[in-house]
Amino acid sequence: MTSSSRTASRAIAGAALTCVAALVTACGASSSPSAAPAAAAKTASASATATAQSSPAAATPSPAASAAAPAGPAPCPTRSLSAKIGVSQGTAGSTYTVIDFTNISNVTCTLYGYPGVSLAGGTPVSQIGLAAAESHATARVLVTLTPGAVASALLQIVHAGNYPPSKCGMTTASSLQIYPPNQTTPIYLSYSSPTCSKPVQILTVSVVQSGSGSS
Repeated sequence: MTSSSRTASRAIAGAALTCVAALVTACGASSSPSAAPAAAAKTASASATATAQSSPAAATPSPAASAAAPAGPAPCPTRSLSAKIGVSQGTAGSTYTVIDFTNISNVTCTLYGYPGVSLAGGTPVSQIGLAAAESHATARVLVTLTPGAVASALLQIVHAGNYPPSKCGMTTASSLQIYPPNQTTPIYLSYSSPTCSKPVQILTVSVVQSGSGSS
């Protein structure tokens, strides 16, 4: 190969390398603009999210629910009630006795459900036998007692003599122990009655209802 041919070949090779370098540079330059907008968009999105989270509008709570209705009268505590024995009537095998509750406070209160009733005696006074079972002949109703108002419950007392002595364990009670509905402090009323000391169901009581059972 002649000297001029070698010179021409070198010139062509150098030109080719120059073109390749130019192409690489052009590709790198062309990819940068497209990557930059994507990064910028991502940054803008994150910034907008942070702004929305810290914005006062985003932190504002939803409107409050409507105010709750005022609470009604509270249950009558034992200290707000007096109790007395009303009308009593004997039938074959049982005596039915009305228990009247009077609101002696100056605040309206309520009674709901069954009083707890048992016969009691001794010193100190203590329960004798089983407490009264609940009669389900009448549905529970909420009884509202204004000051001086009266509610009542009906107590059935089965004659203890209906049971064999060995099953009954006959004794005599001197009091009625009465818990107003949903209360844990009793009222004691003087009441003498034969009863059973053994677990025989002598007593049954109704729900409290509005009005006196004495009339």
